[in-house]
Amino acid sequence: MAKRSAPEVNAGSMADIAFLLLIFFLVTTTIPKDSGISRKLPPMEPENDEEVIIKQKNIFTVLINGKDQLLVEDELMELKDLRAAAIEFLDNGGDGSCNYCNGAKNPKSSDNPDKAIISLKNERETSYSTYISVQNELVAAYNDLRNKRALLVGPQKSFGEMDFVMMEKNYKDINFNGDKDKLKEVIDQIRTEYPEKLSEVQ
Repeated sequence: MAKRSAPEVNAGSMADIAFLLLIFFLVTTTIPKDSGISRKLPPMEPENDEEVIIKQKNIFTVLINGKDQLLVEDELMELKDLRAAAIEFLDNGGDGSCNYCNGAKNPKSSDNPDKAIISLKNERETSYSTYISVQNELVAAYNDLRNKRALLVGPQKSFGEMDFVMMEKNYKDINFNGDKDKLKEVIDQIRTEYPEKLSEVQ
């Protein structure tokens, strides 16, 4: 009796289908984009032997513990109150040298926005979301002060009422028809008056 031959399966078409499915998934899959905090490092300063002495009253300490609790100047604080506290510290003008500051001029708080430093420290157990939220509030404090200052010293006569954020946006806009040199001058002035001195302690 003759043996029956086993039927063969043509695998060529299956390989084609697998290849097409692979291409389909590669094309349609979206890769999540990592987001981070935009930070510009200060330029390197020349080495010198002089020690810079910073008064404790010019340092605004912010600590985030492992339970995501906020300790500001050794006192517990809610996140919603952080921005106002930072603004009060930065705009204090305690030594009277700041003629544009609108703070309480408390001699026990910061002397001048140029001398005021915000020191941020977090523990290893701190959640990333809380860390980002605290960073946002501290940066927003600087932006609020700069926006208020821009409305006072900005070139309203030339461009109309414009806050600091709008000034920066217009300066980067290639279609902006105003005087960019004047705009850059005002932006640099406000950055000098309210420099962002946010130090992260390891």
